[in-house]
Amino acid sequence: MTADIGLIGLAVMGQNLVLNIQEKGFKTVVYNRTVSKVDDFLKGSAKGSGIQGAHSYEDFFKKLKRPRRVLFMVKAGAPVDELIAQCLPYLEKGDIIIDGGNSHYLDTNRRVEELKKKGILFLGVGVSGGEEGARHGPSIMPGGNVAAWPAVKPIFQAIAAKADNGEPCCDWVGEGGAGHFVKMVHNGIEYGDMQLIAEAYDFLQRGLGLKPDQLRQVFFDWNKSPLNSYLIEITSQIFQKKDVDGEPLVDHILDVAGQKGTGKWTSVCALDMGVPLTLISEAVFARCLSAQYDERQEASILLGSEVQPITNTEFIQLIAQALYASKIMSYSQGFQMMRQAEHDFGWKLNMGSIALMWRNGCIIRSGFLTKIKDAFDAQPDLKTLILAPYFRTELLRAVPAWRLAVSRAFLSGIPIPCTAAALASFDGFRSKRLPTNLIQAQRDFFGAHTFERLDSPRGEFFHAQWT
Repeated sequence: MTADIGLIGLAVMGQNLVLNIQEKGFKTVVYNRTVSKVDDFLKGSAKGSGIQGAHSYEDFFKKLKRPRRVLFMVKAGAPVDELIAQCLPYLEKGDIIIDGGNSHYLDTNRRVEELKKKGILFLGVGVSGGEEGARHGPSIMPGGNVAAWPAVKPIFQAIAAKADNGEPCCDWVGEGGAGHFVKMVHNGIEYGDMQLIAEAYDFLQRGLGLKPDQLRQVFFDWNKSPLNSYLIEITSQIFQKKDVDGEPLVDHILDVAGQKGTGKWTSVCALDMGVPLTLISEAVFARCLSAQYDERQEASILLGSEVQPITNTEFIQLIAQALYASKIMSYSQGFQMMRQAEHDFGWKLNMGSIALMWRNGCIIRSGFLTKIKDAFDAQPDLKTLILAPYFRTELLRAVPAWRLAVSRAFLSGIPIPCTAAALASFDGFRSKRLPTNLIQAQRDFFGAHTFERLDSPRGEFFHAQWT
């Protein structure tokens, strides 16, 4: 028994994580269902690293120190349950299973409770940062059975990315599926960020007619502004990549965006919770629309696809302000969803700590997250991010540019669903009175669903004879 932690699942993420763990001074052992992958890994990128291999479950578990710490890096869903069942005969009370994949938080809730009855400690851990992050420092969001946290904390915080102040981008999130829930929200925000950036690109390219070299410079400059982020940075780099014919590679890429489901999970969860996650949901629908490629080609011929050009270059700055304001709304909706999860599941989520976890190592890392941490540090019970002084000021400052950018895009025929949804969400949230009083009257008219009155206490319901 020599290994501090074992890993099952040697796809690229698993390989990079275990190399990271071994490099930080923890002894590791690996196993994979296709055993040849173990040998290939040890002869390849893990050669000379000291990582041990196992060719059977029995061999794998014999090499683990007690309590056994086993990290799964396998596909979400049934494969996780199947792997748990295969490992159980070799586990004892107090041993720890760690699911580091993109599992649905409800599955994690279930697994925590089922394994608790068997004396096994289960963790659902969100890992963000892709292959590079896994190798050199990801953002890690652990949740599950809190009794397991002390046994894995030194490992996770050692391999995690570090914020500028040296703090690890990893801390305890909460019990049950809290870690995977927070990772799901992270991915939803990632969907929103990417779509907002794509809309800004579309505005600049089709509206203002900017060429890739000009676009590269715009995004390079934006990365020195409050928009500074990993996604803005790589977008600038994308525009300078040439294809074999010397033309920009991005111009040769089919405009169909894939998705693995975490954005959809976020939107479905928001509907179940009653949280108005409008921007992230629009980002999911935008990818669905992109998938209707053949239909769009036909429609562009039958309906036309002309865009009215925009000649005023001041719109570069206006779209930057609209992008920043929309980004604020996206994160506000995401954190509002986590607040609702606290209420629904009895979790206690440290919002400032979550913002810290996202400050480095993950796809949505940006300097902007420091402002979010500061807001929650100043007001730990803050319900809505946009009411914090900094974000309130930034939104109000951006409103004129935001409105001009959205209206100009609509007049030009450029679709910007997420930017527009963000503005509509802002206007809706600050409306003292919404037109939903009419909806409630309609519901009472055709279905006797009752309504509350402005001149009566909340919770007192009325019905009218409308005819």
